[in-house]
Amino acid sequence: MFSVPRWRSGSTVLAALLLAGCFSVPPQEEKPVVPAHDMVAAIRAAGAREQSIIDVAPLRDPGVTAWQDAARADERAGRYTDAAAKLDQALKLNPDSPDLLQDRAEVAIRLHDYAAAERLARRSWSLGPQLGPLCARNWQTIVEMRLQAGDQAGVATARTGVRDCHKEGVPRY
Repeated sequence: MFSVPRWRSGSTVLAALLLAGCFSVPPQEEKPVVPAHDMVAAIRAAGAREQSIIDVAPLRDPGVTAWQDAARADERAGRYTDAAAKLDQALKLNPDSPDLLQDRAEVAIRLHDYAAAERLARRSWSLGPQLGPLCARNWQTIVEMRLQAGDQAGVATARTGVRDCHKEGVPRY
């Protein structure tokens, strides 16, 4: 009977294993997980779409602006708890600021505190201009919270609120 030396059969197996390591299955393309619906993006888009003749821009307190800018940086970095704390500090300096209240409402959504988000948005609307981009963000927040709660009548009412934020300009010829 014909026998293969032990070292030759072992080296053949080793060579096969090494060659197998050279050939690999290409990795499956990883698709990023996209949330089904980004509520905060929808809220901000509603404000950006609003091209009303009315757009109130309040005077800024430098101390409040610093807190607000730091909170935005934290939010962009995904540090929502830190962003909320900074906005809370800004609200201590200016508790009736409609834009701060709305910013805080949006961070509350990121923290899944939907009751606070709706409460803050309603307060922002009641203190704000009730027209223009901030108004649209306020009402879109309420739309999103009512959708979250499964309240279709509330959604319809809030969508009407979004539409009512728009004020047409005088046509110029």
